[in-house]
Amino acid sequence: MTLSARPTLSQVADLAGVSVASVSRVLNGLPASPEMTTRVRAAVDSLGYTPDARARSLKVGRTEQLVLVVPDVGNPVYTGLMRAVAAVVKDAGYRLLLSTGNSEVAEEIAILDGLSSGYADGVIISPLRMTEPILQALQRLRHPAVVIGTPPAAVPVDAVQADSAAGVQLAMQHLVDTDRRRIAFVNGPVDTVPGSARQRGFDRADERLLAGAGRRYAAGAFTVDAGRQIAERVLDDRPDAVLCANDLLAFGVMRVAHSRGIRVPDELAVVGIDDTDLAAVVSPGLTSVNLGSGERGAAAARLLLDRIADPDRPAERVVVDPWLTVRESSTPAPQEGVR
Repeated sequence: MTLSARPTLSQVADLAGVSVASVSRVLNGLPASPEMTTRVRAAVDSLGYTPDARARSLKVGRTEQLVLVVPDVGNPVYTGLMRAVAAVVKDAGYRLLLSTGNSEVAEEIAILDGLSSGYADGVIISPLRMTEPILQALQRLRHPAVVIGTPPAAVPVDAVQADSAAGVQLAMQHLVDTDRRRIAFVNGPVDTVPGSARQRGFDRADERLLAGAGRRYAAGAFTVDAGRQIAERVLDDRPDAVLCANDLLAFGVMRVAHSRGIRVPDELAVVGIDDTDLAAVVSPGLTSVNLGSGERGAAAARLLLDRIADPDRPAERVVVDPWLTVRESSTPAPQEGVR
């Protein structure tokens, strides 16, 4: 990251060896241990850090409330994200307000525009679709904002994103390594941020690993019911593995496979994305790509606190790397003639 001319809150945190939230806590006069206070104050003096006038005015008029906007509170992936955000902002003395746009752009814009009434000091938003109206609403917003997603590089907003494409490729490599070759990909709506990124990842992995032989299917939503509906068509094509764009779709596919007497994983491997808490408790356990929802939430919260304290620092982009959690739903395919 390019350093700005004036020291930032992040630089103070790095020098003091504490989190941005801890620095904010000390500077805002909230309770902190004597050791932490000493380290933060020493770092502030060493760097010559001073918030500008706009930062001071935010402190004078602050509500001590922040808003987290997610598309669907019913999707368990957002539970981990919400918990991580709440933990960081609570440590800095803020309350967290949860709001949902119900996957509707108009509702998300209304939430952003509503911040002008001054009920919160900043917002973290995870829009399902990164549309031009959403970008315009962010640009006219006078409050600090962080996007969990992938806004265009030309838009100067702090952002945290998952490397979904890399996560899909991890899953595909795993399936190929377990001798699966007739791989179907069940995506959600491709006009969404996750749908677009995961489609790109599958296309790249399919070309590299299967010479373009993979089959693609688009469900109407990222839900269990949508997974059940698309599974009827997918399973008719007799794949030996199904990679789903999220865990909820995978649960729907597994349910239909069970109803048809298709054994998972012996006859069909199933892999999801998001690695939600439910992936570990279904039977068989669902192999899933973890996109670091908690890590993204914590990073977004730290960026927002940093932006509140230092409004003029350069916009920052953080990318969280994925990892694969292997469970029973994708154990190696049995050798021919072996049960």
